[in-house]
Amino acid sequence: MDEFSTIFNNQPLVAGFLAWLAAQLIKLILALKHGISREAFKRFWASGGFPSSHSSAVTALASACGIIYGFGSPYFAIAAVFALIVIYDAFTLRREAGKHAEILNEIIEDFYRNKKLEAKHLKELLGHTRFEVFFGFLLGIAVAVLICA
Repeated sequence: MDEFSTIFNNQPLVAGFLAWLAAQLIKLILALKHGISREAFKRFWASGGFPSSHSSAVTALASACGIIYGFGSPYFAIAAVFALIVIYDAFTLRREAGKHAEILNEIIEDFYRNKKLEAKHLKELLGHTRFEVFFGFLLGIAVAVLICA
């Protein structure tokens, strides 16, 4: 049982998880504004959208490490580099993959209409805009400050 209390008392871990949870709840609330539906509730587990839960989680982790261990510590350095990689990936590579999925879905739809093939859509909401990443970043810092201060 001592192992579980150690995990739950790990402030950087808790901050990262709570920042992810907060971002996903915001996505769900925004989706529910358009009406209660199965699709709205699927937004809780989905990637992409506002705000970036990836950015929130890694920013909270890095910020918490900086607050607790110091911004000159190796813990902060590791978490900050990890955060930069995840954030960069969120608005570049994953965003482009989403654009590719959108174009492929148009091709599939055209093929389906003209050739009577089965249409299976690819997931288009994979990455984030810089706006979504920025607000995920701010949310992460806010959660880390609330948890660690």
